[in-house]
Amino acid sequence: MKYMTKHLTLAAAITLAMASLGAGVARAEDAPAAKPDNEVSFNAALTTDYRYRGISQTRLKPALQGGADWVHNPSGFYAGTWLSTIKWIDDAGGDAKVEWDVYGGKRGDLGGGFSYDVGGLYYFYPSNDLHPSANTFELYGAVSYGPATLKYSHSTTNLFGFADSKNSGYFDASVNQEIQDGYILNLHVGRQNVKNNSAASYTDWKVGVTKDYGVVTVSLAAVKGTTSAYTSPQNGKDLAKLGAVLTVSKIF
Repeated sequence: MKYMTKHLTLAAAITLAMASLGAGVARAEDAPAAKPDNEVSFNAALTTDYRYRGISQTRLKPALQGGADWVHNPSGFYAGTWLSTIKWIDDAGGDAKVEWDVYGGKRGDLGGGFSYDVGGLYYFYPSNDLHPSANTFELYGAVSYGPATLKYSHSTTNLFGFADSKNSGYFDASVNQEIQDGYILNLHVGRQNVKNNSAASYTDWKVGVTKDYGVVTVSLAAVKGTTSAYTSPQNGKDLAKLGAVLTVSKIF
């Protein structure tokens, strides 16, 4: 059976987690220096299992990941790209070893402690040869308050190779809150609705902890998708089963 993919936008997730570290009120003399108008960063990671929306994209095996991001601080506009090794296209009968994402959007302040993030994300699987194609485009919008975020993603194409699945949607809620000494508690729950493919719709959740050690950032999470519809034709394993995922990452 076909099964879907997409990354957690690693750089954005790490940035959100680290942002809560500075939640305290700074004194005037401790105010940070003004940010440059344009900032570019790079990220790299090694993970024991690339899970996206609770489903393993790598047959429960490790993945190499990396990307780059640009942000225009005065306006809040941003753009980026991200890549990961994958196995699910091969398992589905296609021929793509890499997922390549390109995204862009705008973030800003809504006042009263609320902020927003809107944009679009294209998931590209070079020469995937699936019919329908696995390539997918989603529009997304999110509202955050402190460490909590609500987000909705909406596909304007078929969703990751599912036939007649245009206008599928994914709702998710997350909290990234410092709990002690720089440790960030990561909580997430989401609901994937696959248009005209109800058997493929499901809920997923994650509970984890992230810690920035300076040299690298380490996260450990328990992840699960509440479905048995996604299995690997290669080895018959449940790709949504409860699993522990360890990720070591670095932002440059």
